[in-house]
Parts: sequence; structure tokens; C-alpha cells
Amino acid sequence: MRMELSDVTLDVEVSGEGPAVLLVHGFPDSHELWRHQVPALNAAGFRTIAPTLRGYGGSDRPEGGPEAFHPAKHVGDMLELLARLDVDRCHVVGHDWGSGVAQGLAQFAAERVASLTVMSVGDISVVLGPDGWQERQRMWHMTMFQFEGLAEEWLSRDDFANLRQMLTGHADLDKVLEPLRAPGALTAALNIYRAALPMEVQLGVPPTPSAFTVPVMGVWSADDRFLTERQMTAMAARVPGRWRYERVEDAGHWLQLDQPERVNDLLLSFLKENG
Repeated sequence: MRMELSDVTLDVEVSGEGPAVLLVHGFPDSHELWRHQVPALNAAGFRTIAPTLRGYGGSDRPEGGPEAFHPAKHVGDMLELLARLDVDRCHVVGHDWGSGVAQGLAQFAAERVASLTVMSVGDISVVLGPDGWQERQRMWHMTMFQFEGLAEEWLSRDDFANLRQMLTGHADLDKVLEPLRAPGALTAALNIYRAALPMEVQLGVPPTPSAFTVPVMGVWSADDRFLTERQMTAMAARVPGRWRYERVEDAGHWLQLDQPERVNDLLLSFLKENG
């Protein structure tokens, strides 16, 4: 369905009945990323809300440059979406950049979050910190993406040959590339990096991480080429309450596509623990 918000109209899939679960994707995906999780959650008695973030897929791409795609804008979209759907409180699950948006929700609107599940991306301060060289090597693309125009040309050259190589292992590779062919779509998808991680942030003093007051589960996949296990397990220090860590074997960065049954089992057990 199309949900009209104050700034943008989002493509959103809403299904099922029961306690609400907000599923937030990252780069370069859409709500289709969660297609294996939605039926399992619905069958277990949960209502799922899976939006496509602004700038991606069938959702609007607002004008205004990178700041229009700052993670804070996405957090605002999620809060407004929940209000439009009359959801006072929900479980929040985020993957990749969706993890950053989910963490923002849990920090700035903790009263709206029953539990937080972060997948692949954990504590960004580890990546930006003085001991984050290994993490920076894996996440070289966050620097390359800052070069507007040049990055788009390089990634899309020869039918997206370089982006295809970067996204090797994505089970839906052709499907996620297709929307990026539209004019301005690739720039919109990259703008969250440019708004949240400009060079002054990447090379500046790392942020001081704040604590989470809600139950948190971190899920990392052993074959993730972009993110280390350390940046996920470091989340434990930020959760004075209930923390759970799960490592998924035989899965790459898009673990919910590579190991859907394992991910579904983890989500269902954690959500039921914190229902």
C-alpha cells in the first residue's frame, strides 16, 4: 500500500494481526527483503509493518540533497507511519542502515519500542573509533560513496558491473538493481551515507555511544564481507538490561535471505521473550 506522510509517500506492506513488528531494511533494498520473515511472523500472531524507506524502491525520493535522507528523517518517517497505523508500541527489527534507523527509534522514542533487534550493523562507534581499522577496511565503500557523481558513474558503469561485484552474494541482486536505473534513484539510495557519514564524521572524533533501555538482540552472520563480529558484540556494553547475541553460520550480509528459517526462529523466540 501507499502511505502518505508529511514529507513523503512510502510503499508499505502491512499484514497480520497481533503485536506489531516494524521491519526496516537497508541499502540497497526495499520491504521485499523481509518476504521470508513476514509470513512466519504473521503465522505466529504478529502484525508486520514493512516500509520501503524514502529514496528506495517504490517510495518517494524527496528533493533537498543528502540531508533529506539523514537517518533522523527516516526515524521521523517511522514514527509518523506508526501513528498513521495507530500503533502505540512495537517491536523493531533493522538490517544494515535499517539497523541504524531502528537504533535511533529505540534511543529517541524508547517508550514506543517493545524490543530492538539489530542485524548485521551494531555499534558504529567501533567502526569510527581508534581501533576500527579492520572495520574501515571492510567498509571502504562508505568513503567512496561520498564522491557524488563520481560514485554514481563508477557504480553504474557497464550495466552496474562494479555495484554487482560489491553486492556479490545478494540473492535478489537483479531485483534490487532494477529500481536504481531510474533517474536520481542511485543518488537517493547513496544519500543516507552522505548525510550520516560525511568525511568530517568518518575522520572526526568518534561519537560517544549511548545506552539502550529496551531489550536488544544483535544478530551477525559469519560470512558478512562488510561488517566484523566485534562491532556487533560491542553492543553488549550499551545494553544494561536484557542483551542477547546470536551468530548465524553459513550466511552472508543478507542473512534473512540466506538463512530465512534460522532468522525466523531467532526473531520469534526473542519477540516472544519480550512480548
